[in-house]
Amino acid sequence: MKKYLIVGLGNIGEKYENTRHNIGFKIVDEVADEHNVNFETEKLGDIAQFRFKGRTFILLKPSTYMNLSGKSVKYWMQKEKIGIDNILIITDDLNIDFGTIRLKGKGSDGGHNGLKDIQDKLATNKYPRFRFGVGGNYSKGRQVDFVLGEWNKEETSQLIERLPTSAKIITSFGTAGLANTMNTFNGK
Repeated sequence: MKKYLIVGLGNIGEKYENTRHNIGFKIVDEVADEHNVNFETEKLGDIAQFRFKGRTFILLKPSTYMNLSGKSVKYWMQKEKIGIDNILIITDDLNIDFGTIRLKGKGSDGGHNGLKDIQDKLATNKYPRFRFGVGGNYSKGRQVDFVLGEWNKEETSQLIERLPTSAKIITSFGTAGLANTMNTFNGK
């Protein structure tokens, strides 16, 4: 039985719920809804699990806050005995236009503190990641306010169609593999 750890990055708490930085949480919530599973609070995060085409998908929303996500990722990889090639980290990206999707098998943290901590805890930058573009429409020095800001009305309406596509990426990653999923969805 192949197992996959799908990690949506975000910050816990109501005040962060609809922020751009929490797109990872929003995407794993969408996947959980589509597969009729609920999250339960466990050690270092909220966990939901489902089976699809002979694979087990474990959805994780770390409860460590964004900047300390690596501790939760490492713990759940070890607990579930999931190799680095079978994890997928979902995060926001300021350097990509809103709604644009980019999957990669490795790369830099791009200045993202959540990815930086994961890279530090796993001692590698070679792990699959799914970056969801949130755009860079902010004034100089206002990056933190932008990512911790809530989606505007236009973004919210576009998310309605982007979230189901994002959910398809998760199951494709587990069933078709990273390379095929990248070919199908990158830039979409």
